[in-house]
Amino acid sequence: MIDTANLDRSAIEQVVRSILTQRMGGQQGANIPEDKPNPLVVNISARHIHLTQEHVEILFGKGKTLTEMKPLYQDGYYAAEETLSIVGPRRRMLPNVRVLGPCRDDSQVELAFTDGISLGIDLPVRISGDVKDTPGCILMGPAGVVELKQGVIRAMRHVHMGPADLEYYGVQNGDKMKLRVESPGCTTVLEDVVVRAGNGIKLEVHIDTDEGNCLNLDAASKVELLKMEPCSCKTH
Repeated sequence: MIDTANLDRSAIEQVVRSILTQRMGGQQGANIPEDKPNPLVVNISARHIHLTQEHVEILFGKGKTLTEMKPLYQDGYYAAEETLSIVGPRRRMLPNVRVLGPCRDDSQVELAFTDGISLGIDLPVRISGDVKDTPGCILMGPAGVVELKQGVIRAMRHVHMGPADLEYYGVQNGDKMKLRVESPGCTTVLEDVVVRAGNGIKLEVHIDTDEGNCLNLDAASKVELLKMEPCSCKTH
């Protein structure tokens, strides 16, 4: 009999692991899971716009800066009060598209696949920030208009991770993972979820509105990240 009354948490965990190991035939490392360092959060990233400070002033007025409306899950990032209209090559328009802050070095528009169809833009799937040789659009604000020569993308599904999360899942920046979502009558696995690593980052998966609707994410009962194993198939 083990007296657990005076044991601290770590000691109790060691006792439990020892018992589990014995019951599993003495196998060391028999897939007994460690506690996750951070909870897994999956968020839908709706259509939005990132702007340079120069473009903020053209679109909203000289000397204007973005006004924070609501903080986002990642510290230091926010949804701004400012919105813009996006005009595509078919002269169709998406009104009231939210601007996110803070400002960036390059302006960028992130849309879902169906948004691209509506605007007549063939959206390339890119990691945010990779805008070279991408389509452009026209941004219309209350004080002016900006014609983007490039910067319109469909953001590749991705997961933000800090160092502890990278270690837990056994992945590195740029690796690809799978997101498994259980929802009523709709258990689905999304592959090619790109790892985006950084210090001071919270564990968070970003998918777009089309993907969120496909997964029935609002009704999900379980979400999990799985490491993608290298393909073992042979080509001839």
